[in-house]
Amino acid sequence: MKKPRATAATSGPDGLAAASDVAAIVAGTHGDPFAVLGVQEAGKGFVARCFVPNAEFVTAYTLTGIIAGELSRRDDGGFFEGKLSIKKRQPLRYHARNAGGDWWLTDPYSFGPVLGPMDDYYIAEGSHLRLFDKLGAHVIEHEGATGVHFAVWAPNARRVSVVGDFNEWDGRRHSMRDRRDTGIWEVFIPDIGAGRPYKYEIIGPDGVRLPLKADPFAFKSELRPATASVVAVPPAHEWGDEAHRNFWRNADHRREAISIYEVHAGSWQLRDDGTFLSWDELADRLIPYVVETGFTHIEFMPISEHPYDPSWGYQTTGLYAPSARFGDPDGFARFVDGAHRAGVGVILDWVPAHFPVDEHGLANFDGTALYEHADPRKGFHPDWNTAIYNFGRREVVSFLVNNALFWAEKYHVDGLRVDAVASMLYLDYSRKAGEWIPNEKGGRENLEAVSFLQKMNKEVYGHHPGVMTIAEESTSWPKVSAPVHEGGLGFGFKWNMGFMHDTLEYFSKEPIFRKHHHNDLTFGLTYAFSENFVLPLSHDEVVHGKGTLLGKMAGDDWQKFATLRAYYAFMWGYPGKKLLFMGQEFAQRREWSEARALDWN
Repeated sequence: MKKPRATAATSGPDGLAAASDVAAIVAGTHGDPFAVLGVQEAGKGFVARCFVPNAEFVTAYTLTGIIAGELSRRDDGGFFEGKLSIKKRQPLRYHARNAGGDWWLTDPYSFGPVLGPMDDYYIAEGSHLRLFDKLGAHVIEHEGATGVHFAVWAPNARRVSVVGDFNEWDGRRHSMRDRRDTGIWEVFIPDIGAGRPYKYEIIGPDGVRLPLKADPFAFKSELRPATASVVAVPPAHEWGDEAHRNFWRNADHRREAISIYEVHAGSWQLRDDGTFLSWDELADRLIPYVVETGFTHIEFMPISEHPYDPSWGYQTTGLYAPSARFGDPDGFARFVDGAHRAGVGVILDWVPAHFPVDEHGLANFDGTALYEHADPRKGFHPDWNTAIYNFGRREVVSFLVNNALFWAEKYHVDGLRVDAVASMLYLDYSRKAGEWIPNEKGGRENLEAVSFLQKMNKEVYGHHPGVMTIAEESTSWPKVSAPVHEGGLGFGFKWNMGFMHDTLEYFSKEPIFRKHHHNDLTFGLTYAFSENFVLPLSHDEVVHGKGTLLGKMAGDDWQKFATLRAYYAFMWGYPGKKLLFMGQEFAQRREWSEARALDWN
């Protein structure tokens, strides 16, 4: 429950701010700075109040350069106020001076809100499907000034501020406006633009300052180990992929030939000095290679921002930001466009099941369990030591659904492979008795996750009919790839884990023993058409001591190569779309590691 915030006291008869408000502004604990700072009515006129640390004198001007009044310093910390000569409320600029020099700044508290009541309504309802145009950091024109609009959801916070190099990371300088109907905090900061690093400084409901938080809707992030978000404009790329997109909009994915090349962007190839290729370098090398080898799609392991390389991207802290490891977000847009022009689709590995508990991320975001469940029996994943999204909270569902739409709209991706679906569907996944909470019907099915997946698929297919969704689901949950209106989860395809396990088991046996195990090859045909399947020989089969596909084959070296060729031929003739992890097409001999490139030599 929210604790009371410091709010504006009544101004005195002379229009001066109450001493308690001045003290709270200077201390950075005021919960409603827009009620104190900026242009305020005082009797029949207006006063201006501002917080400018290190200033000794401040003069107010209109945006057109007309002097509006001299302000007096009320507090040595930098609180100024004074009467104005203006006839109506309007934005102001301040000329600040001290013994060391002078500087200009535009008052963010003299501007009105950017978000409106319809935004509040749809955000609160959980039905806003353009959240990525409203939340996060956006360079805009507002009331005659250019700047950046920041907005973040933190409903239980006492105070939220934007901090960055533009305010010396001082959380007292740009405290935000609380839109209490939604829990969104917003502020328009003039005179800054793209490329500026920032975070949110949040005071939780107990009055404790939290570690600085990255923006959940950040469209760009700093390169690890730095963790700040970066103000970015939408991709400015001029797309030339309309023919590709039109084909897939009108095609039935189930009836088209699809073979997917799974790629870890950070280790497919590296530069000579061992650093990552940029998106443009990847485009120059990877796209022609995929065309030459005959694959129809590239599936990238997660490329959203993540702090830890050995997580392979599956512990994401910035769902909306392409990782800075490979350059600017525009580079990824150019890669996708280049792939499309070459007739190759791009699928992203997408992780809505869980998130890491790094202190700059979503965990304990506003001092409460906001994005995750408070109860660890639902909110903590024992396999990965990560937090689990609260799929029963409409704002969290909206955050994730919007992210799926974001990648399809802004970056033209052709599909999303949804990671760890089985862990989402079952409340007792990897849990012993007593370590999980039954659903409202007493069962182990996560009904909230089911509802989320259905909503996500409905919105993706409804808004982007050329995009496909693929579930990594390792159990026998029914109707994973059936439409929602038929009681299914709504995915386009599902990974056929049974095919992979059975066939690898068969081909790993010496030929003399295989005659007793032909059912490993034939059993899968009994259910091959129960779902729309993808046959995956993925990264999971060539890591953690599992060796390589070549190494799994029985026999000597010659026999291993021959058997692997036969295995691929069998797979390509088997019902289902095909997926092969990078390196296995040329029988890589070493187990894959994210720390090195494939063995091209």
